[in-house]
Amino acid sequence: MELKDYCRNVEMELTNWKSKLYDIIRKMDTAPTGEKEKMYEEINGLHILLTELEDRIDGLRTSCPTEWQPEHEEIKGKFEEIKSRYQEAAKAKFDYDFGG
Repeated sequence: MELKDYCRNVEMELTNWKSKLYDIIRKMDTAPTGEKEKMYEEINGLHILLTELEDRIDGLRTSCPTEWQPEHEEIKGKFEEIKSRYQEAAKAKFDYDFGG
């Protein structure tokens, strides 16, 4: 696989995670204020992660580095963090009543 194809694939995967995180943040934002206060750390962490993802996606769109190993390791670690935070946020979301 060519480097540009790899960068495009990583960009698409990060965009997919960005979408998932955005959906959870949006659902959490509709919660009553008291419930949001209970989830403040999760929500804040997701907002920070979302910003980092946007920066990474923009970087992949504008330049695909020729020396990939350091970037690859950082992105691999970021994927693990994203998955972990997503699972925590999804669990927290289901632990609260959003009043349907």
